[in-house]
Amino acid sequence: MHSNRSTEGYTTAEHSHGDQSEDIELEAFLEDGHSSDDEGDDNIGRPRGRPARQNRLDGRAAQTYTASEERAVLRKLDRHLVFFLAILYMLSFLDRSNIGNAKIAGLTDDLRISSDEYDWVLTAFYITYILFEWMTLLYRVVPPHIYISICVAAWGLIASLQCLATTFTSLLVLRALLGISEAAFGPGVPFYLSFFYRREELAFRTGLFISAAPLATSFASSLAWLIVKVGIHGPISPWRLLFLVEGFPSVIVAVSAWSYIPDSPRTARFLDPAEKKIAELRLHDSSVTSDKSRSIAGPGLQWKEIGRTLLDPKSYITAMMFFSCNVAFSSLPPFLPTIIKDMHYSPLMSQALSAPPYLFAFVVVIFTTWASDRRKARSPYLIFHSILGSLGYAWLALSGHLRWTSIIRYAGTFAAAAGFFSAVALIITWTMDNRHAAEGKGTGVALMNIIGQLGPLVGTRLYPDNDAPYYVKGMSICAAFMLAVGVLTVLLRYILRRENMHLEGESIYEILREGNEAETSQYERTKPETRQNKVLNIL
Repeated sequence: MHSNRSTEGYTTAEHSHGDQSEDIELEAFLEDGHSSDDEGDDNIGRPRGRPARQNRLDGRAAQTYTASEERAVLRKLDRHLVFFLAILYMLSFLDRSNIGNAKIAGLTDDLRISSDEYDWVLTAFYITYILFEWMTLLYRVVPPHIYISICVAAWGLIASLQCLATTFTSLLVLRALLGISEAAFGPGVPFYLSFFYRREELAFRTGLFISAAPLATSFASSLAWLIVKVGIHGPISPWRLLFLVEGFPSVIVAVSAWSYIPDSPRTARFLDPAEKKIAELRLHDSSVTSDKSRSIAGPGLQWKEIGRTLLDPKSYITAMMFFSCNVAFSSLPPFLPTIIKDMHYSPLMSQALSAPPYLFAFVVVIFTTWASDRRKARSPYLIFHSILGSLGYAWLALSGHLRWTSIIRYAGTFAAAAGFFSAVALIITWTMDNRHAAEGKGTGVALMNIIGQLGPLVGTRLYPDNDAPYYVKGMSICAAFMLAVGVLTVLLRYILRRENMHLEGESIYEILREGNEAETSQYERTKPETRQNKVLNIL
């Protein structure tokens, strides 16, 4: 049995989860979500935007599909779309973060770059990355298969050209251009995924996508170790070979992206016609987004939704959470090889030892986001990982201050990496969870990134050479910012919970006003967590 009641953008949906083969019925509502004029007085007193209890179909019969068919479609989306996007993000993060490996492979010595100049090389990337965050909204304007392909080809070419840098200035310009090309892609991918998945499914898929970052970093460290070992006696410097080998594959993959990336469920080449229909129909059952707002190909933007998101204080709380997390998120990958080297390991061993913390973080991110979707909760996991990341950095700071052994200090990198990578995935998902229209999601993500990416401007300057080998100040600052993520999470949870109490009472009032006592009783018997995820904000 499926009953559907919509109130100002929120939907109360009841599903029967008994037999897995039971049909999931989905009524096709009118596109604008309103009842027609010929329904007369039945609509008197009903809030605007709320469909009548008996919803009229747009000429089609009610669509049905089984739970097993829906799961099959989800598996295909995960296996083809999310996996391919994760590969692209892995390549982008590889090209972004391999400069840390290039540094200890001889980059700064060959180009005679000082510690301050190296910091500016890192900062240049984030300055342009911040300035071009608005390009997230282009996923609503340019067909994604074209847009993503251009982005991938651009960053692959620019990353490869870093091998030709001969001066500080040339490297600075290339890093700035790399920031533009990557800002156009990565921040908008979770927004793009929201057109294929319901909000209660997004955290795990965003986690799969984000987990490519620690995987890329561990892969970069292992590959850097191999490239430096092979190229140390080669015709070109190992760091030049590193940029070329790790950058050019993106150009090749861009060709595949053009034909493989779908613009919407109906254009997914890996789905058959029936599966495409199911992929579209299941989104109509979303508790927060209308059919119209889910259409990627739809022309234009809903400026009212953009303005509403910009005026919402919650948007700025999540942005500050992302800022705080990014201070830690951006600082460790470029500096970890150097930090490990300063623990008195050789450059080759430093490259190798940079990988395990990120492999551990990869596993933790996958498990955390899976559990978050399964429990339909964000804040408890976010609080836990902010504390975990803070403790990891605090351990690194304390062990450095007390001059503990290298192996004890090294252990702290595992907690730090697992904490901030998991927190990033959850913050991105939570930002979109409680936005209704596509423009609201896109604007929320763009605003989060514009403010949040100011964090790397701080993070990339926390490990100057004169603080080596312990970097106590930088570690302490990162610990404080990760703790701030937890504090802001508690604040946002409090605000959302108050909104939920108001919306919950409003829903019961409207049902009572229509005199539907049976449905009121059914609503009151529903589990609180079910009401929360079908009607209210996800906490």
